[in-house]
Amino acid sequence: MDPSTQILTEQAHAKINLYLHVTGKRPDGYHLLDSLVVFAGAGDSLQYQPGAEPLHLELTGRFGQTLGADAAGPDNLVMKAAAALRSVSGSSAHVQGGRLVLTKELPVASGIGGGSADAAAAIRLLARAWQVDVPVGTLMHLAEKLGADVPVCVASQTARMEGIGEHLSAAPHLPACGMVLVNCGQAVSTPDVFRKRDSAFRERAILPAEWKSAQDMANDLARLGNCLEAPACEVCPPVRTVLSALAGQEDCLLARMSGSGATCFALFPSAEDARKAAHALGADHPSWWVWGGALA
Repeated sequence: MDPSTQILTEQAHAKINLYLHVTGKRPDGYHLLDSLVVFAGAGDSLQYQPGAEPLHLELTGRFGQTLGADAAGPDNLVMKAAAALRSVSGSSAHVQGGRLVLTKELPVASGIGGGSADAAAAIRLLARAWQVDVPVGTLMHLAEKLGADVPVCVASQTARMEGIGEHLSAAPHLPACGMVLVNCGQAVSTPDVFRKRDSAFRERAILPAEWKSAQDMANDLARLGNCLEAPACEVCPPVRTVLSALAGQEDCLLARMSGSGATCFALFPSAEDARKAAHALGADHPSWWVWGGALA
């Protein structure tokens, strides 16, 4: 079937930083990072419905409806991604208008790359729908201009991320495991977190080729860390409460904050263990956003 006439959908999975080291700072002020990134089964969904009308975005879902219509304008990262892709599409592409529907189930400004994952999903989705034939490197360069987390989200697979997010390399082979995500409902400003961070830098992590078990992985990750967790707890004290609640769950192997917060995650031996913990946390804290399951 011709993709230019199909209704197509892409998933925008939550991006999780299993560890995040700030290793330096460039002269232009951007911080250099070293992180192991995975993607959870939780995520937003982006659908494209081709049509004759100018391309536009509609927001729905638990968090999309609270953002309001203004959030769907040209400054939305999804629309910026569409415009950027159009600019490199070439004469052979079938660029057209229509409707993009973003079902937003991930919390906003929460450290799990929701907006970046949405932009990356738009690149993948519209490249397919418009039959854009350009090198992968071109798409990744385009993604880099949209935001530091967008390149890894375009690939949407486990990777080591360095530089300001543009340097991606192979990650260790991960064992089977489960994950719980929790957000307290308070948005956290990334610039505020970096301003609270002390000036110390941390070395690039040494990682094995693979981990044999979830416990082995958790043991290694426990020796690493998230350099933004402590300052995020100052900016948003409920993060400490979330981390404590996660660590207190049966079979929890590791509890940590992702990105610049406020979403925290916990690793479990299996997806079923994670789902049980998520159910318990949701019952104890009904105002929190809680998800549990397998990695994507």
